Amino acid sequence: MSMIRDLRAVVRPSRPAPRKDNGTYDTTRDPATPSAVVDCAVYRDGVRVKTAAPLSPQEAMREVRRDGGFVWIGLHEPTEAEFAGIATEFGLHPLAVEDAVQAHQRPKLERYDDSLFTVFKTIHYVDHDQLTANSEVVETGEVMCFTGRDFFITVRHGGQGSLRALRHRLQDDPELLAKGPSAVLHAIADHVVDGYIAVASALQDDVDEVETEVFSPGRGGTPRGTDAGRIYQLKREVMEFKRAVSPLLRPMQLLSERPMRLIDPDIQKYFRDVADHLARVQEQVMGFDELLNSILQANLAQASVAQNEDMRKITAWAAIIAVPTMVCGVYGMNFKYMPELHWKYGYPVIMAVTAAICLGIHRTLKRNGWL
Repeated sequence: MSMIRDLRAVVRPSRPAPRKDNGTYDTTRDPATPSAVVDCAVYRDGVRVKTAAPLSPQEAMREVRRDGGFVWIGLHEPTEAEFAGIATEFGLHPLAVEDAVQAHQRPKLERYDDSLFTVFKTIHYVDHDQLTANSEVVETGEVMCFTGRDFFITVRHGGQGSLRALRHRLQDDPELLAKGPSAVLHAIADHVVDGYIAVASALQDDVDEVETEVFSPGRGGTPRGTDAGRIYQLKREVMEFKRAVSPLLRPMQLLSERPMRLIDPDIQKYFRDVADHLARVQEQVMGFDELLNSILQANLAQASVAQNEDMRKITAWAAIIAVPTMVCGVYGMNFKYMPELHWKYGYPVIMAVTAAICLGIHRTLKRNGWL
């Protein structure tokens, strides 16, 4: 059972892709090839069957039915016409086929008579120098998996989430692949959830950065806040992440808890580990969402407080300016008999009294925190 002990070690490490041997054909296609079939291979006793020419899905299935093993077919964004022949050959349910072609599906697990249909949302963190109100933080893709007794089909949508490196790592462990399609399903689930963990760690840095900026002291020792658009954009990206993680938890629990005919018992218990990791990521994402709500509210409150402080300062200066304005208004009236109008010291006395009143108001307002 060394295969079982080393199961996660096989799935996770990054190893260089093996080169093809002389005289054998590597069916991993070039990305420029227009065909939707990325790779099609037959595995027997955990070893990839070598072929002199690429196999079509129909030829691969005939090979399996004749000599045993299972076929693993990888497709990238197939059209309905391209997928129709494969669906007929493997007896896939029409509803699952429709979901696989159209994409934009919610993560889920559906059981049909002879197959399982699983939808995963892949998440990729987009590196950025500075978070802005228009920054794209995460990119999403989809991986749909059809798991049968002697076949495994992956349908991938989006530019992220390539499974080529994962396939090569699995091919390096024949004992694991000998467990059949359920081992591949677990490897993909573990690979996707490991991606979630990496994205959650990167998002933590973005959330910490925004939180620091909102509560860091500005002039006068008060928090200076940040652009609310940046917080809202980060919250939208977290919501996108949440829509990928939360619906997947129940399917992983079902795969780990309920006996299923198509899932090898030795592999099934390791889905529990995937579910545990997924639950931890979900808690992180929920925490991000709640924290960003609090940060956004605090930022808006700081903006409101700053506006109130500005209005208070404006009002204070308006009160000070009102004193000389009133005095000038009184003495600007065209009357012959006015107080101290013809007195030699009338002008300096009025200026001194006005200045004293303004200084008194200024001192009072400053002591009360209005200036």
